[in-house]
Amino acid sequence: MTLPELKERLEQGLAGASVEILDPYQDGVHIKAVVVYPGFEGKTLIQQHRMVYDLVREELKGELHALALETRAS
Repeated sequence: MTLPELKERLEQGLAGASVEILDPYQDGVHIKAVVVYPGFEGKTLIQQHRMVYDLVREELKGELHALALETRAS
């Protein structure tokens, strides 16, 4: 999965979200996603992260080694 594909997957799975994908090590496998999604309102940080991880669970078993998250409702 390319970084643009990851961004698209998250934006489609969390309609209305703003997603920024960063590759701090420039290795394509240790990725950071900053996700701002109104649907996170009232959810705990763990619930927010679970919502994101559920969208890329299979990729995390293989081609994506690590996905660091920064999530917020606004």
